[in-house]
Amino acid sequence: MAHSALSGKSNDKETSSLVVSFGEMLIDFVPTETGVSLAEAPAFKKAPGGAPANVAVGISRLGGSSAFIGKVGADEFGYMLADILKKNDVDTSGMRFDSNARTALAFVTLRADGEREFLFFRNPSADMLLHESELDISLMKQAKILHYGSISLIEEPCRSAHLAALSIAKTSGAILSYDPNLRLALWPSAEAAQKGINSIWDQADIIKISEEEITFLTGGDDPNDDNVVLKKLFHPNLKLLIVTEGSKGCRYYTKEFRGRVAGVKVKPVDTTGAGDAFVSGFLYSIASDHSIIQDEKRLRKALYFANVCGAITVTERGAIPALPTKEDVLQFLLEAATI
Repeated sequence: MAHSALSGKSNDKETSSLVVSFGEMLIDFVPTETGVSLAEAPAFKKAPGGAPANVAVGISRLGGSSAFIGKVGADEFGYMLADILKKNDVDTSGMRFDSNARTALAFVTLRADGEREFLFFRNPSADMLLHESELDISLMKQAKILHYGSISLIEEPCRSAHLAALSIAKTSGAILSYDPNLRLALWPSAEAAQKGINSIWDQADIIKISEEEITFLTGGDDPNDDNVVLKKLFHPNLKLLIVTEGSKGCRYYTKEFRGRVAGVKVKPVDTTGAGDAFVSGFLYSIASDHSIIQDEKRLRKALYFANVCGAITVTERGAIPALPTKEDVLQFLLEAATI
């Protein structure tokens, strides 16, 4: 056992509250200078990325139990990504390696305001080629929560693998957590994106969505209007809908109650991974106790914890390197309380 320290650590983790993330993992190339276009960037620094993988690492960093299911290329980048997950104590037994396709790449520019622009290289990349027959069914059956996005719905065979994963997890009693994570550049058209994202909407127990995504999915409606959210986005099977509002915090909607949890003010350096850090913070809180969703006071506490996770992440560059540990979050809360 080369990683005895790591394997020992994972045994302490609560296997009863395993969160499995399904989807893409890729390499982000981030300019060494902010506020420049891709063409103007003098150099790029590589960073591991892919929302579902970020969430898996985020949960593990906080001390939770997490696994990642997805496909990368049987290439240097693919092995590097698997290694990063292992080093962060994420179970990689559900990862697959494709010798005929490359690991996906994304060039991400950070504009002067800290927001991002994307240029993707995937034609097709390994993550799009995960087959249903390659799914680790026993791992998914152990999941208390299955977390996923919409990028894995764009192309076959990955779309069928994704739908099968949802079905297996649901049948095994897992909570389904959906972050659409809209990346319009990857879809054939805006209509295809809307249709694809909505195609699995009513299966989710928890959905996390941004204000921009509300506007997109509703065809331009006001994302701040509670009636828009409740009439157009809240479905009968949904236990919780969360709307993230960046530094302003988040709103939450359940069948019983709704409200807003204030954000945390920090100086943003890079917004990459903030939403994923938020999701990891929240799923970490509810993994071992799903009843938090029914108790408004505890739900608000879990959402504030998630807001802090997101805020800490924007103070550093890159997604995975910036994801906080539980100590980071507690330290932040302690300092915030003394100010």
